[in-house]
Amino acid sequence: MGKAFAAWLMVAGAVAAPTTGPREAVESAVVRVIDVLQKTDASGRVPSDRRVEIKRIARDLFDFDEVARRALSRHWAGRSREEQTEFVGLFTDLLERSYMNRIEAYAGERILYTAEALDGTYATVRSKVVPQRRSEILIDYKMHLRDSHWQVYDVLIDGVSFVSTYRSQFDRVIQAESYGALVERLRKRNLDTAVVDRKKL
Repeated sequence: MGKAFAAWLMVAGAVAAPTTGPREAVESAVVRVIDVLQKTDASGRVPSDRRVEIKRIARDLFDFDEVARRALSRHWAGRSREEQTEFVGLFTDLLERSYMNRIEAYAGERILYTAEALDGTYATVRSKVVPQRRSEILIDYKMHLRDSHWQVYDVLIDGVSFVSTYRSQFDRVIQAESYGALVERLRKRNLDTAVVDRKKL
């Protein structure tokens, strides 16, 4: 009975094991994003669906629900399910644009993956961008295992956390004004960014 149970646990563990490691998940996603950014059609123009493709890749790599929950921090629990869903949507749009702008800026540079540290269901993937005429940019991806899939819940650029930066900004707005004011600012920022993005294409 004991041996059978142990064998079942081994099989269950094998089924639940992720198909790719954290470093592979990040590296594959970044390569795909850069490929999309560098893709042009027969006439040399940028494909109109480029941003859609990049968003699809980003949503596979990032756990946006977790990023949003961590960024809102102590203010998360007091929100209704509808408010949480709306916040995740608004914040996801903001993060996607921020991440896409970063990767777009690094598209022509050399990106090296320097280390991978595992701690149970958590991991850190360390990388650096090596520009030709500027100093190196360190990028650390904080990840966790979610549904047998490694996903990013925070990104550190030269040691500065996306989540911590937004958490501080959000907390200041909520404390000085209200949660509703924060949501309105997110809506406005997303709308303004969308207009700018359309002008670039």
